[in-house]
Amino acid sequence: MVGAGPAGSSAAYWLARSGLDVVVLEKAAFPREKVCGDGLTPRGVKALEDMGIDTSPGAGWVRHKGLRVHGGGQVVEVDWPQLSRWPDYSLVRPRSELDAMLARHAEDAGARLHTGVTVTEPLLDDAGRVAGVRAQAGPGREPVTWRAPLVVSAEGLSGRLAKSLGLVRREDRPLGIAVRRYVRTKRTADDYLDISFDLSAQGPTRDSMPGYGWVFGMGDGTANVGFGLLDTRRGTGADHRETLRRWLDTFPAGEQLGEEHAVTPLRGAGLPMALHRQPAYSRGLLLAGDSAGTVNPFNGEGISYAMETGRMAAEAATDALAVPDGPAREAVLRRYPERLRAAYGRHHRLGMGFLALLARPDVVRFATAHGLKRPVLVNAALRLMGNLTDGRDGDGIDRAVAALTRLAPAV
Repeated sequence: MVGAGPAGSSAAYWLARSGLDVVVLEKAAFPREKVCGDGLTPRGVKALEDMGIDTSPGAGWVRHKGLRVHGGGQVVEVDWPQLSRWPDYSLVRPRSELDAMLARHAEDAGARLHTGVTVTEPLLDDAGRVAGVRAQAGPGREPVTWRAPLVVSAEGLSGRLAKSLGLVRREDRPLGIAVRRYVRTKRTADDYLDISFDLSAQGPTRDSMPGYGWVFGMGDGTANVGFGLLDTRRGTGADHRETLRRWLDTFPAGEQLGEEHAVTPLRGAGLPMALHRQPAYSRGLLLAGDSAGTVNPFNGEGISYAMETGRMAAEAATDALAVPDGPAREAVLRRYPERLRAAYGRHHRLGMGFLALLARPDVVRFATAHGLKRPVLVNAALRLMGNLTDGRDGDGIDRAVAALTRLAPAV
């Protein structure tokens, strides 16, 4: 396992639970910073609960019951949907705490974690198949080699191992970028997560679309404030930090969201979307999370899908290692990319179409000004964008979303 973020730790946990010997190699030491909005939607809550993690407020989590959406001069509070398949609340926790906790959870299940290890390249056998990794470790950065029948890359956007096998990012898929900082503010405790499409006094602009800003109260006297441009291919080249600053300047000074209240520097990171690196399995290497580009194009959500695909990769590896090495094992492993496409491909295709509409400020201004006044439309949009429905077993909205999704070709 290369990488101990949500994807890597999830995969390690499920592999260890299956009784397999798992080594996790992480270049940083915990706790470590990670640029993120720190919010987990009900999808992420479900992934945590499936791993047996206590998500109660007493365990250090901050709960929110929905979103407060700003757009077209309108503001509406919308609760997470009441569904049988998903929880009805979201969570917030700093990534510096979340990632460390998930790594410990994998260790408790039996995985062996090594931090301060920088993986440099795959170790290939005579047939060109991945048989382990080469790395540098320790104070002197000594070269070290780990051998394994299968390797899972959870390295994030860099995807060094995948690139070594010729698996490069597809340029026709969206790549977003997010910038965020923590501020000390009165808006630290709130039942709702704030997201805004009105990123200037005039509303959405060409520099801010397709994207949105957020204010997520952390419950500790601070809030995570940021801006995400969901498709840089459509960007104007504007400074994302300046877009964030201009948006925060629209808030009253008493909200304490400006730079003068910052407690951390402004940091940025990429958002790899729409299964941008394919196939997600090749020659003994499985890709999970950002390495495979599993961020949701609708909203930039990545943690939930990282944990989900970490589990899928673990299940694929477990099934493969249960059969003899050779063609039978390869047949099992080749089903993993198809499982990802079946789970997310159609939804991501719809998300790419949504980004094309979101890139037009006039469309966003009209849709939010009129749509946010209609609760049924808001509820439907939240389910579609958040990938939160009961499918054909749900109500009329769920069945409509399911039908729409079936009509979309998979990416």
